[in-house]
Amino acid sequence: MDTAKKIKVLIADDESIVRKGLRSTVAWERFGMEVVADAPNGMKAWEAFLEYRPEVVITDIVMPEMDGIELSRKVKETAEDTRIILLSCHRDFEYAQQGMRLGASGYLLKTAFEDEELEEMLEKFQRELSVPVPETPQDGERLETLLFSWLNGRSDKFPAELAKLHEGPWHYNGQPLHIYLIRTAECGSSWNGLLQDAEQAECGMCEGTLIPYGEEYCYWIVSDSLREAANSLLVECKSRCGRLQWSRRGSLMLTEDLKEAFLSLHKEAELERIYGVSGEDWPEPIWKAVHLLHANPAADWSASDLAEEVGLSRSHFSILFKKAVGDSFIAFQYKRKLRLASGLLRDTTLTMQEIAERTGLGDSKYFSKWFKRCTGQTPSHYRAQQKGDASQTV
Repeated sequence: MDTAKKIKVLIADDESIVRKGLRSTVAWERFGMEVVADAPNGMKAWEAFLEYRPEVVITDIVMPEMDGIELSRKVKETAEDTRIILLSCHRDFEYAQQGMRLGASGYLLKTAFEDEELEEMLEKFQRELSVPVPETPQDGERLETLLFSWLNGRSDKFPAELAKLHEGPWHYNGQPLHIYLIRTAECGSSWNGLLQDAEQAECGMCEGTLIPYGEEYCYWIVSDSLREAANSLLVECKSRCGRLQWSRRGSLMLTEDLKEAFLSLHKEAELERIYGVSGEDWPEPIWKAVHLLHANPAADWSASDLAEEVGLSRSHFSILFKKAVGDSFIAFQYKRKLRLASGLLRDTTLTMQEIAERTGLGDSKYFSKWFKRCTGQTPSHYRAQQKGDASQTV
C-alpha cells in the first residue's frame, strides 16, 4: 500500500452522539487515517462500505436493519483483510465473541473504554496497513490475520490455507520445510530491518516466506536447501543484536507436520512470555515438564507422574523444579490453574462446568468452591467484574 495514501475508516452506530464523538475526538491524521463515511444502521453501513471500500470499520453490534455481526460477516466475505472494531455494551459480550470468530480485530465497551485502547488498535492497523511484507502486502496481511486468529482460537481457516500453500508456493519440489519463530522485540528492529543491517538480503532468503506475528515475533518458512543459509543469517544477525532469539521446527514433510509445528512454536513462545524465560534458561527436563503441563491443562499430573515422564526421580525432579522455576510443583500447579481459570472466565462464555473440565478441577461445584477459596470471589462475581457489570453478580 502507498504509505502516502490515507487509510479509509467507516463508522457505524445508531447513536449520532457516538458517531460524532468518534469523528471529532480521535486524531485520525495521527494514524494516517480519514473517516470517509458514517452510518446510522447496518444496511446504510454496508452500502457505504461498497461505495468507499474502507480498510477499517468501527461498528456497533446492536443496530437496526442489520446488526454489526451480520455487517462484519458481509465485510469479511467481501474484503477479508478489512480491520473491524466492534463497539458493544456488556450485554453484547457473547455477540462480540461471535464477531471475533468472524475475524474482527477487537471490541470495545462503549460505556467504559479508554482512549488508549482505541489508539493502540489504530496504531497497530497503521503499521499493518502501511508497511509492506516480503510477499505482496495483501497476501502477507491475510496470512498474518489467519494465523493469528487460528493460534488464538478465533478462526479455523488457517489450516486449509496452509494445505494450499504446501501444495503450491511452499512445495519446493517436495523438499522438507523448516519453520523458525523469531523474536525481535528487544532488538529495536523488525526482521526485515535486521536483514538489511546484515547486508545479506540478496542471499536468496527472500525465497522463504515471512509471516509477521504481532509486534514481537515473526514466523519464517524456508525450504531444506536454504536451511544452512538461514542458520548462518540468523547467527550474523544475532552478532548485531545479542538478544535476538529464535526456535525452529524442521524436516517437515506433511501439512499436518507444519500445523503441529506452528502450534508447538506458539505454545513455547507463550511459556516464554508468561515466565520470562526460554528453554535455554531452564534444564531441559524442567522445560519439558512445564510444556507438558500447559499443553494438557485438564490432565491431573502428579509430581511422580511428571518426573517419570521427563526421566527423573521424584525427589530429583522436585528439587530441580523448585530451583529452576522458583515455586514448588504444588504451588506452580495452583498458580497455573488459577491463571487458566481466570482467563477462561474473563475471555470466554464457557459455563462453569466446561471451565472445570478444561482446568482439570472436576465439576462446577468443586470449581466454584476452589476459585472462591483462591481469590475470595465466586467465579460469577469475578466474570461480571471483568466484563464491567458487577451488578450481574449472583
